Amino acid sequence: MTDVSAPFRFRPATPGDVPAIVALVESAYRGDASRQGWTTEADMLDGQRTDPAGVAEIVAKSDGLVLLAEDDSGILACAQIETVAGDEGATAGYFGMFSVRPAQQGAGVGRAVLAEAERIARGRGCTEMQMTVISIRDELIAWYERRGYRRTGRYKPFPYGDERFGIPKRDDLRFELLVKPL
Repeated sequence: MTDVSAPFRFRPATPGDVPAIVALVESAYRGDASRQGWTTEADMLDGQRTDPAGVAEIVAKSDGLVLLAEDDSGILACAQIETVAGDEGATAGYFGMFSVRPAQQGAGVGRAVLAEAERIARGRGCTEMQMTVISIRDELIAWYERRGYRRTGRYKPFPYGDERFGIPKRDDLRFELLVKPL
């Protein structure tokens, strides 16, 4: 883990950032490189986590953005922020594609990115932040719970058979919706 004592800055991603974002997301979740951090999904999934076409689509959305945290060494972290319909007609922010460079995990970058994403969502009139997390990711869900997110008990199936999201090593994967009032 590298200490994040040097300042980093936030900016929205551009289409030119897509290859670096894909590389970051893959390094944080898949393969041996991801095992340097604690967010790895390598024991649950093989294959890719995302691809250039999928990231380019997210970067191009008019109702969202991909937030980047970077310093002089490059991109440290990214997160998707999108405006979506919340419960009971509320406007919600959707938080996704959250990735921190494995060597930076545990150094405060993720906390700062999450706080900035929540600030942006509030500025867009969102009254809650939503995300989906693989329901068996207990350590990751606990991290979000310590930051005010709550489990809803509402699930979405994992896209088995769609290798764009990985090749499952288990048959019990599903996503749970987590929500935090803003």
